[in-house]
Amino acid sequence: MYVIEKSKTEISSLPAKEIKPSKIKAFGSKVARDILRELVKEAAYPRAIAKKLKINEQLIYYHIRNLEKAGIIEVVKREMIQGSFANFYALKQPAFVIKFKEFEKARKISELEKTQGKFLNPFIEDGNFNATIIIGSPDPHGPAKARSRDGYYAIDLALFFGTFLNYSPKSSVKLDTEVRTEDLEGNLIIVGGPVVNTITERFNAKLPIKFDKKNNWAVVSTISNKTYNSDEAGVIIKMKNPVNPRKSLLLIAGKRYSGTKAAIIAFLKHFNEIAKGNKFNNKIFAKVVEGVDLDSDGVVDEVEFLE
Repeated sequence: MYVIEKSKTEISSLPAKEIKPSKIKAFGSKVARDILRELVKEAAYPRAIAKKLKINEQLIYYHIRNLEKAGIIEVVKREMIQGSFANFYALKQPAFVIKFKEFEKARKISELEKTQGKFLNPFIEDGNFNATIIIGSPDPHGPAKARSRDGYYAIDLALFFGTFLNYSPKSSVKLDTEVRTEDLEGNLIIVGGPVVNTITERFNAKLPIKFDKKNNWAVVSTISNKTYNSDEAGVIIKMKNPVNPRKSLLLIAGKRYSGTKAAIIAFLKHFNEIAKGNKFNNKIFAKVVEGVDLDSDGVVDEVEFLE
């Protein structure tokens, strides 16, 4: 659960916990509220709180017990302090909600069709972003000493995901050159083809639609047995993470940077089509697209679905 604060310029949010109206008396004392203000800063034990607030230790213990019983705080660790173990307490959440009416559905991920919402899961869970986005480094790297031009396309992708989020407490983007083995254990969103993104190259052999190094990195589908040679060819693939099958991988990549752009455009403008799966086997979430320059300005601005 999250509480949202909207202003004219931004939206802020905090994780929250619902408490019953009968527990509100735990907040009634100024001492209790002062304790909570201290615990929201960092976990602490009662004697240290008493010393900081200059309040009798027994009174602190009294309110600590009430707050714990109400489900507002909890023991997060125990440490030896001056010869005896002390319980360190922290807030269960930084905000609390008393509900007098049932919630109404938010017009976010709930408004998507079932297949679309299923496609976004588990990258978005309960309004929280649950994945690492990996983009190619703009510096020369990898066997080809290539510089990625695909990375800034990930900004558009992040904006798309952001429309469904309530809370994102940490940085979620890494360059392929920064990725460690343990970073590959979770849900992954990889942007860019195997020439500019070494993580794409690492997983290439496991993909249902691959990039063929021997054929100038042409896109080759093991689903349709077709080969796509255009520089504007791109793929969108959702599959199990080869490193950790309990997690998922989303690859948005092209033979060249124009193909990656085409794949991003397809994801943003035709997401309902992406979520349907491959036209030759709709149980496999893998699409091939080709970028199109509709207004003849030399820039890809639309796509055609090849499979």
